[in-house]
Amino acid sequence: MRIVIDMQGLQASNSKRGIGRYILNFIKNFIKQNKDNDIILLCNGMLQDSIGVIKDEFFEHVDSTSFRVWHAMPGVSYINIENKSKIEVAERIREDYIARLEPDLVILTSLFEGLVDDAVTSINTYEKPVKTAVILYDLIPLIHSEIYLENPVVKDWYLKKISNLKRADFLLSISHSSGKEAVDYLHFSADKVFNISTAASSFFEKRVYLESEIQDWKTKFSITRKYILYTGGIDFRKNIERLIEAYALLSLSQRKDYQLAIVCSITEQDLTRLKNLCKKLGLNNDEVIFTGYISEEDLLAFYNLCEFFVFPSWHEGFGLPILEAMHCGKAVIGGKYSSIPEVINNEQALFDPYDITSICSSLSKLINDHAFRSELEKHSSKQCEYFSWEQTSNLAWTAINNNINSTKLNAAAFVPGNEKLKKIAYFSPLPPMKSGIAHYSAELLRELSTFYHIDLIMISGEETHDPFLHSVCGIKSIEWFKENAETYDRIVYHFGNSSFHWHMFDLLKNYPGVVVLHDYFLSGIVAHMDLHLHHTVNGWEKELFKSGGWPAVSMRYNAADTADVVYKYPCNISVLQNSLGIITHSEYSRQLAINEYGAGALPKWETIPLLRIPANNFNKADSRKKLGIDSDTLVVCSFGLMGPTKLNKELIKAWIDSPLSKDNKCHLVFAGEKPGDLYGSIIDKLINKCKCNIRVTGWLSNEEYNHWLSAADIGVQLRSNSRGESSAAVLDCMNYGLATIVNANGSMAELNHDCVEMLPDNFGNEMLVQALSKLYNDPAYRSKISKSASVELRKHYHPRSCAERYVSVIEGFYSKPSPQPHDLIRTITNFLGSDDNDYIRVCKSLAKNFEPIPRKRKLFIDISELIQRDAKSGIQRVVREVINNLLIKSPKDYNVELVYATNDSDGFFNARKYGCKILNIPDHWAEDNPIDYYPGDVFLGLDLQPEIVRSQYKKLKEMQNDGVHISYVVYDLLPVNQPQHFFPGAKETYNEWFSKITSFNSVVCISNTVANELRAWVAENAPNNSKRLSIDYFHLGANPAVRTSANKDSDDLDNLISSLKNKNTFLVVSTIEPRKQHAEILKAFEQLWLENLDVNLVFVGKEGWMVEELVSKIKNHPQLDKHFFWFSGIDDNLLAEIYEISTCLICASTGEGFGLPIIEAAQHNLPVLARDIPVFREVGGDAVHYFAGESLEIAAAIKEWISLKENHKIPKIENLNWLTWSQSTEQLINAVLRNVQQINGE
Repeated sequence: MRIVIDMQGLQASNSKRGIGRYILNFIKNFIKQNKDNDIILLCNGMLQDSIGVIKDEFFEHVDSTSFRVWHAMPGVSYINIENKSKIEVAERIREDYIARLEPDLVILTSLFEGLVDDAVTSINTYEKPVKTAVILYDLIPLIHSEIYLENPVVKDWYLKKISNLKRADFLLSISHSSGKEAVDYLHFSADKVFNISTAASSFFEKRVYLESEIQDWKTKFSITRKYILYTGGIDFRKNIERLIEAYALLSLSQRKDYQLAIVCSITEQDLTRLKNLCKKLGLNNDEVIFTGYISEEDLLAFYNLCEFFVFPSWHEGFGLPILEAMHCGKAVIGGKYSSIPEVINNEQALFDPYDITSICSSLSKLINDHAFRSELEKHSSKQCEYFSWEQTSNLAWTAINNNINSTKLNAAAFVPGNEKLKKIAYFSPLPPMKSGIAHYSAELLRELSTFYHIDLIMISGEETHDPFLHSVCGIKSIEWFKENAETYDRIVYHFGNSSFHWHMFDLLKNYPGVVVLHDYFLSGIVAHMDLHLHHTVNGWEKELFKSGGWPAVSMRYNAADTADVVYKYPCNISVLQNSLGIITHSEYSRQLAINEYGAGALPKWETIPLLRIPANNFNKADSRKKLGIDSDTLVVCSFGLMGPTKLNKELIKAWIDSPLSKDNKCHLVFAGEKPGDLYGSIIDKLINKCKCNIRVTGWLSNEEYNHWLSAADIGVQLRSNSRGESSAAVLDCMNYGLATIVNANGSMAELNHDCVEMLPDNFGNEMLVQALSKLYNDPAYRSKISKSASVELRKHYHPRSCAERYVSVIEGFYSKPSPQPHDLIRTITNFLGSDDNDYIRVCKSLAKNFEPIPRKRKLFIDISELIQRDAKSGIQRVVREVINNLLIKSPKDYNVELVYATNDSDGFFNARKYGCKILNIPDHWAEDNPIDYYPGDVFLGLDLQPEIVRSQYKKLKEMQNDGVHISYVVYDLLPVNQPQHFFPGAKETYNEWFSKITSFNSVVCISNTVANELRAWVAENAPNNSKRLSIDYFHLGANPAVRTSANKDSDDLDNLISSLKNKNTFLVVSTIEPRKQHAEILKAFEQLWLENLDVNLVFVGKEGWMVEELVSKIKNHPQLDKHFFWFSGIDDNLLAEIYEISTCLICASTGEGFGLPIIEAAQHNLPVLARDIPVFREVGGDAVHYFAGESLEIAAAIKEWISLKENHKIPKIENLNWLTWSQSTEQLINAVLRNVQQINGE
C-alpha cells in the first residue's frame, strides 16, 4: 500500500503548537508499526526552512527516497485577498503532484493551514480524486464562530477548509469528542470517523532534581513557594481569565502558600491585559507568574515540580497538557466539557469551567485535601497508561485498512466496449508506404475501429489507397490536427526507426499520447533528421547527451564511422519521456530500457503481441507448383534480409554438417535479399563450395513471400545482437504452421517453447545440426510443433484480441494521472492573470514537479573555480584529472554534468562548453543553461570555492531538500589547524565553509588522515551536523610516468641537468609557502655545505604566499645555481626529467591533505625522505624514510639517509602501491555513491 502523508502540519503555523508535536510523534510511530508499506512524506517546497528539520527528524525512520517535495509559486497566504487565483493554481499543482504519485491513500496531517503562510491544503478539487483521510483535531472555530470567525477573510478561509474537509473519505479524530463534532456539525457518517486518540511524548516523565538545580530553576522563573501549574496557550476558550479570578477567590493563607504559574507563549498585549486583571483582583505581583515561551526541558521541570495541574479550558480537541502532567505523576483537574472528561476519566476531578466558584472549589480542595490529591496522583499514573502512540498508530492502521480494502472490493476493471466510442488521433505510416509498420497499422485499424472513432493524421501530400481505411476512418492533415487537438480523447503514435516517422517527434512533445514503439532503437532516424533532413539543429548531439552523456557525444565526433554511434546509442529517451505510456511487442524492449535507465525509472509500459491475420487460405500444393518445388521435397526456409546479425553463415555451416545436405530432396532457401558487401561474398563462397541444394531468392514481393511461407516445411530464424525489434518473420512462420527453429535472442526468447524449437542464445554448431536433424527425421514432432504454433498465433496474436488489448492498455494509460504537464497547464492558465512573472514562477515550479521519466540520474561536478581561472594549483590539478576521467567514463546509471556558479548567479549553470573544450570536440550544440535537478541526483563540490558555497548555500540547501545528494571534497583542514601559515581571516573563512558543507549529506576527504581531522572538527564545532553526515575518503592518483625528453630552451639548462646527475641531488616539489618548510630545509643544507658535504638542493615550485623574505634570500643565495637550484613554472616533461636524475625527494611539510609528490617520486623510483606526520605515513607506508624536527634534525636525517643509501638499506620506494587517476576517480565516486545507496536504502 502506498500512503502519502502531507507533512505541512510540521511546516506551517501549527507546527510550533501541540498539533506539531502530535504529528511528529504520531507519524514516527505510524511508520514504525507497519514498515511493509510504501510511505511517502510529502513536503511543501515553498516552506523550505522546515524541510531539513523534518528530514533530520525522520532520518532513522525512512530512507531518503521516501521524501518528496512539490513546488508552486510562493505568495499564497489566504489573508491577502489578492492571492486567491494563486491559491487556486497552487491547489491544483499540489493535487496533480499527489495524483501522479498514485497513492492508495493521502493522510492530511493538518488541513486548517495557509491563512498566514504559504501552506496549501485542499481535497479533491481536481478532476481525478485521490482517497484522503484527514486528522481532525477539533471544530472549535466552526462551533464558536461568533468568537473565532469575526474576521470575514478568516471566516471565508475556514469555511473553505470545512468544504474541503467534507470531501475527505474518512476522518482520524484525536478524541471521541472531536469525532462526534464531525458527526454532529458536518453530518459525517459515524462509520467514517475513527477515534485514534493521542498520547504524550516519552520525554514527559517523572524526574528527580537536585536541590541545587531546583533552587536555580526557581530563581530563574521567580518561583518562591509551592505553585499550581497551567500550560496550554492563551486563547479565549482556554479560560485563563476565570482561572485567575478563581485563584483570587482562594483564601489569603492558601495564596500565601501557592503561586499560580501560567506557562505558555504570550503576546505583550495579552500579558498587559492579564496583569491588569490581576491588579484589579487585588493580587500581588508575585502571586501569578507569567513565564512566556520556555524550553521543553523547563516545561518538564514545571510539570515535575508543581503541586498539581489545572486545565480550565471549556473546549478542546483533546487536551494534551493533561496527559503530559499525568505522565509526570501529577494530580490533574479540568473542565467538564468536550474532550477533557475522556482524558481525565474521573468525575471528581472535573469542574464547571464557566463557574468561577466551581473552579475555586476544586483548587481549594486539592490544596487542603492531601489524601484527595494523592488519590488523583495515583489515578494519573494509571490513566496515562491507556494512551500510547503505539495504540494510536494501530487504531489508525485499522481504520486505513478497513477503508482501503472496502474500496478495492468495489473497484471494477476496465472492459473494452462498455462505454461510448472515444475519438482518437492516429499517427502511423500507412499503405502504400514501404514500411512494415504501415501494413501492421492497416491490419490493426480494421479491428481497432470497432472501439474508437479514428482519424488518421497524415502529412500533407501523403495519402492511403486502402479503401477500408477511407470508409471507416477520417483522414486529417497535421495542420488541421494542431488546430483541433483538444477535440481528441486519445492520441496514438507508432514510432519506428525510419524516415516515415520524422514528423512525430515534435508532435509528441507538444501533443503527448500513447507511443507504440516498434523499434527500441530510434538512432537511425534521429541522426537522419539532423544530418540529412536538417529538421533539427544539433538534435542528434542533444539526444546523445541526454541519454548517453559525454561518452556518447565524444564518440559522435571521434568515431571512425558514425554508424557505430547509431548502433550503440538508441536515442529514444525523448520519445519515452514525452509519452503518456509505451506499448511494445515484446518484454525484451522493456528489459533494454531497464538496463539503460533502471527499473524504477520507466514510464508506464505494456506489451501487446505483434498481431498476425490467420493464414487460412493458403494452398501448399499450389504454392509449390508456382515455385517449381516437388511435392516430396523437404523445404527449409529462412526469411528476411540476410546479414551477420541473422546468422545466415552459421545456418549454412550447420546445414553442410547435417544429414539434410546429403539428401537431394532437402533444400535450404534464404527467402530474402543478400547484401552486396563482404558478407554477401562470404555467403556466395560457402554456397558454391558445398553444392548441396542451397539457394537465395533475392528480393520478394508480398505474394512471393507468402508463397514461400506456404511451400516451406521448416523455418529457421536466428538472430544475434537484437536491438529490441520484434521478429515478424518468426510469427509469419508460426502463422503458416512451420516447425520453426529459433534461438533465445532478444524478443524471440519470449516465444512459447512448445511452439518452436528453441536453441540457446549463443548456441553452438552441433546444437543447430541436432535441431535440423531432429525435425528432418521426426515428421510427427514436426507436425506437433506446427499445430501448436498455429494455435498459439490464433489465441494470442489474432487481430481482434490484440485490438482489445490495445483498448485496455490505452484506456489504462489515460485513466492514470498524466506524466506530462500539458493538461495541468491548460487548467491553471485559467486562473493566472496578466503578470508575466507569475507565469515564469509557475513554469519554474512545474519544471521541478515534473521529473522526466525515464532519465539517467545526474552527477553534477562543481568546477566553479576552475572555469573562472586555472591557477595550476595542486587542487585544480586534482579537479582537472578527475573530470577528465569522468567525461570519458560516466558512473553506471549516471550522466556527468559539469556545473558552475558565481557569487551573484541564481543557482548553478551547466558548463557544457567547458566540457567540450576538455574533450576537444565542437561546442556548437552545447548550451550553458541553469541546471535542472531531481530527486536522486548527486552534486559533488569538487572544486575549492568557499565563497561560492557561502553565496549559493540557500540554493544548495534547496537542492538537498528536493532530494539531491550534496557531497563535498575536503583537501585539508590546514587553515584551521595551522592558521599561522595562512593569511589573517583564513581560519574564520574555512570554519564557516566546514560548517556549511558538513550540513549536507557527505564529505569525501583526500586521505583518511584528513577524514579523521574533519570528524574531530565536526564533533567539536558542529555536533548537530554529525547525525546524517557521512565522512569518507579516497586517495589521489597519478598518471603513469611517460619517459620523454624535456624541452630545453638553452645549452645552459642542458648543462645544468647534466651537473645534477653527478651528485646526490635532493628534490623538493611544492609551492613555496610557510608550512612546506622550505626555509628549514635550506638551513639544513647550509649546515651540510658548511660541513663540505657535496650535495645539491633543488626546489621545484612557484612562489606562494607569506614568503617574500624567503624568496629574496633564495634569489640572492651564494649557492644558487651551484649547489642550490630553483625551478619555477617548469613543464611536466622537465619535472619528470628532474625526478629521474634526483637522488631523493624531501617532504618536510608540517601538514598536508595527501602528499602527491610522494606518489610522483614512486613513479620514477625516486626514494623519499619525509617528515613523520600521519598523512605521510598513510601515503608512504614502509616505502618511505621518516624524520622529525627542524633544520638541525633535517640535516642529521639527510646524512643518515645518505649512509643508509650507501649501505643499500633505504626503504624500497618501488614497494609503494599507488593509484592511477582513473582508479582515484573511481575511488572518489564510489565513496560518494556508497553513501547515496546507504541513505536511499539501496
